[in-house]
Amino acid sequence: MFDDFYGLSGRPFQLTPDPAFYFESLTHRKALSYLGYGLAQGEGFVVITGEVGAGKSTLVAHLMATIDPARMSAANVVTSALDGEEIVHVVARAFGLHVAGHDKASALGAIEAFLHEEARAGRRCLLIVDEAQNLSIGALEELRMLSNFQLGSHPLLQTLLLGQPEFRETLLESDQLEQLRQRVIATHHLAAMQPKEVQAYIEHRMACVGWNGNPSFDQRVFAEIYQATGGIPRRVNQIVNRLLLLGAVDQRDRIDSAMMRQVLDELNDDGSLTLVSSRPQAIEPAVVAAAGAPAGEPAAPEEEPELALHAQAPAARPVDAFDAAAAVALIEAGLADRDAQIGELQQAVIELAAAAEAREAAEGEKAKGEDERVAALEARLAEANEHAAKLEARLGEQERTLRHTLTMLIEWIESGDGERQAA
Repeated sequence: MFDDFYGLSGRPFQLTPDPAFYFESLTHRKALSYLGYGLAQGEGFVVITGEVGAGKSTLVAHLMATIDPARMSAANVVTSALDGEEIVHVVARAFGLHVAGHDKASALGAIEAFLHEEARAGRRCLLIVDEAQNLSIGALEELRMLSNFQLGSHPLLQTLLLGQPEFRETLLESDQLEQLRQRVIATHHLAAMQPKEVQAYIEHRMACVGWNGNPSFDQRVFAEIYQATGGIPRRVNQIVNRLLLLGAVDQRDRIDSAMMRQVLDELNDDGSLTLVSSRPQAIEPAVVAAAGAPAGEPAAPEEEPELALHAQAPAARPVDAFDAAAAVALIEAGLADRDAQIGELQQAVIELAAAAEAREAAEGEKAKGEDERVAALEARLAEANEHAAKLEARLGEQERTLRHTLTMLIEWIESGDGERQAA
């Protein structure tokens, strides 16, 4: 196998969920936050949806690896098409309960007794239901009824529902699930990885098994992998597994675009490509009409859809596969979008410039007003200083006059004239 050829300690791109390889993309970080919030509430339902292979099970496995089993008992159920009575027995078995009879009442009694025992032991109970889109409305209602078990005012069971996108639609649209919707305290849709995260995801999983740079990857290969997989982790695993196998067979120490094309061709030949990728959608009739198609001419029928990629995945269909009018329409639509975006940016720049000028003018007027007030205060201060100086001069003059008068009086008294007049 390629792990021996490249000196790896394990298989980094296995398809089964393994928390040891957990990679925290942006969407996984958000999902983990919602899960943490939901579990902190200790009641109700937490719902996580995502495409097949988006990493829902790996996310939950990573979460469970961080939970102390002494404080929480968790049971994991992977469902098929179960009805209301069947789901109750499956939940009982998931918690390790042996139900003597096969009736629903016995199973419910065993579950309730178990939940009470766990609560008295200081442990919370969490039920994880994977592939929830397979459950019937009746089974979902039974899960809601299980959430009614309480010890005093404390709920005894919390449920985490994992499902594909159609489960989200069922939950939102079914008029029979209103009571269940009211008990959902957190929900998140697990999207695909972003284009820039694919390289980090691949290198992270390689590093988990001792990768030291052999093999290396051409930078363009990461973009091509995203284009072929739409950023869905399991699809990325399928592609990179085949790339590494091809590299080991051909004894290559670098993965390049030629190898990527060969792997895609091989997947296409053995029918596996549709499990990884999908054909882009046909051109919308409105786009063809914009290119000048004759009025009333029927648009080309859309291709039969295969496994859908995430909406962010770019189209891989070559331009020469389109008709000329459609190609012109695509180009004109792209140019129109670009011109519209440029116009919006220019308008935003003009508005920002006007706002900046208005702010500067306002600050200038404010500064001018401050200067005028300071000048007025300085003038008043100068006037006060001048008045004080005049007052001080008058006081000095009065003091000199008084001293002179006192001196003359003393001299007059000492000369004896004062005493003769007094006699």
